[in-house]
Amino acid sequence: MSVSRLRSRAQRRRAVSVVALAAMTFVAAACGGDSGQGDGDEITITLSGPNQWNNDPASFGPAWEDLVARFEKEEPGINVETTVLPLAEFGQTLSTQLSAGTAPELVFKQVPHEPEQVHSLNEYLEQPNPYVEGNEKWLDLFNQDYFGPKSTRARNVKGDYEFIPFNLVIVGLYYNADILAEAGVEAPIETYGEFMDACEDIKDAGYVPLSMDQSHLGQGWTYNMIAPMLFHKYADELNQFGANNEPGTALQLSSKSLAKAILTGEFDPKDTPEVAESLRLLKEVFDKCATPNWSGISGGASFVGHDDFVGGRAAIAYGTNFAAPNLKEVDWEWGTMPFPTITKQDSEFATGQPAQFGAGVGGTNYMIPATTEGEKLDAAIKFLQFATSPEHGQPWLDASGGIPATNDAEAAPGLENLTSGEWFTTPVFKQTSFGPKSKAGQPRFEGFLLESKSLDDKLAEMDSDWDAWAKEKADEGGWTEDWAQG
Repeated sequence: MSVSRLRSRAQRRRAVSVVALAAMTFVAAACGGDSGQGDGDEITITLSGPNQWNNDPASFGPAWEDLVARFEKEEPGINVETTVLPLAEFGQTLSTQLSAGTAPELVFKQVPHEPEQVHSLNEYLEQPNPYVEGNEKWLDLFNQDYFGPKSTRARNVKGDYEFIPFNLVIVGLYYNADILAEAGVEAPIETYGEFMDACEDIKDAGYVPLSMDQSHLGQGWTYNMIAPMLFHKYADELNQFGANNEPGTALQLSSKSLAKAILTGEFDPKDTPEVAESLRLLKEVFDKCATPNWSGISGGASFVGHDDFVGGRAAIAYGTNFAAPNLKEVDWEWGTMPFPTITKQDSEFATGQPAQFGAGVGGTNYMIPATTEGEKLDAAIKFLQFATSPEHGQPWLDASGGIPATNDAEAAPGLENLTSGEWFTTPVFKQTSFGPKSKAGQPRFEGFLLESKSLDDKLAEMDSDWDAWAKEKADEGGWTEDWAQG
């Protein structure tokens, strides 16, 4: 008997680590070929995406393995395998596979793609979820503030639901309470100015204030925490289209509202002083607080600058709610807090708007490629339904630091400071950084932060990137207004 025949189902679903973009062809062939049938009549589907929970290049971790095992027990004719993709390369890998028609049956949502490359899930969401007794419409299970007709982040430019959220995500600051106590810093840190002072005190105590690495996450999250507070003054004026892209308003500025503002010049990085001020404050955070050699440190999936923070060398780190399980074994006390609020003492452009990030569906979301058909399509839908049923999804949420996207599940314990107050409320100006699909997943601010690019150069680059993003959205949406044709 061959070795492959001896492997258990759990071993077969252990993730394949794609260590370089050169391996893309192998992954595409493995996922898109005709070898999907398992032993006997078993159907094999593959789920492929980045590791959001730990730094293991081969597995999403025990919570995932348990989820898959329970699904396979419930559906003995379906085998689920997972493929772990490197954080820096998953977007390009999956985008290429979607374009080539070789993508696996379930792919991570946050990758550049065209709407026609994935299945619309509208009809499935209108039908019952078979894993929830009495449910008449799958969509009704979800918290409608985040995944429903009114949410701008739930549907694509065509107005279709193309992904299913397994959870909600929120980002915040995790801190080492022992280091803060030694440095004489009290948490939570309330204002931006107090944060800058705290960074000096932490450095004086011999520690890195804010762990950082070269990934796009640390740069992007910092900017997207700062900018909404300064941009808030423009929100009402720019809020002109609803989540359905029809005239109206939305809870958060829709892509169409933002695209119109950019293409008409109503919101332009070179002529909007708050953009330059956001960049100044971003650079100040990196100059005064970040790991000195951050640009040479590889990015991790759980915490930004994972090794310095978990290793007890850094006082504070950015992390999602998924990062919490990585602190189970540390020998120091930890806590969480929001990014501090920018006040008039910190910037003349402060609006009085408190720091907000907001939980959203930008966490663990999966799509089904349009090339997935027949029994494999049915199996992929079943896995999505199982994972988002409150009964079957709750153990996974508890073990993975999850915040539920559904109504009848509960957030994992220990996240209270990130899941309450203004920080948990999504700002109207949620999206503040724009770029074409070709730049997805790339660090947007590195040159400016390392001073190889001037402020004027960065603003000019942003002007070009914003226009490219807006034109892509207009083209994808098929918008016919005059402003969208330029």
